[in-house]
Amino acid sequence: MNDTPLQSDTTASPSAQPFKSFGEFYPFYLSEHSNRNCRRMHFLGSSLGLVCLAMLAWTGKPQYLLYGLLAGYACAWIGHFVFEKNKPASFKRPLYSFMGDWVMYKDMWLGKVSL
Repeated sequence: MNDTPLQSDTTASPSAQPFKSFGEFYPFYLSEHSNRNCRRMHFLGSSLGLVCLAMLAWTGKPQYLLYGLLAGYACAWIGHFVFEKNKPASFKRPLYSFMGDWVMYKDMWLGKVSL
């Protein structure tokens, strides 16, 4: 048995800080995607998700929604666990993270975030 008392960490990590708006969250979100290969995996996953959404619209087959979600999240999580070596922000802030994915995707197309 370990007699060492547990110490509480009084300093909040950036991922534990409350964000009052998406505008406050997005710079943190980008900092969690500093690895180029992670960003590329996100881009691939988002692109595959959009292709699946188009296939859903074209065929009317609902399984394409599932395929799109699986492709998007699988690529993103591979990017985080393999390349970025961190946990996806979607584990703690799913809505802001989902929004961040699409804003970052748009910013990659516009050249504001490098690929």
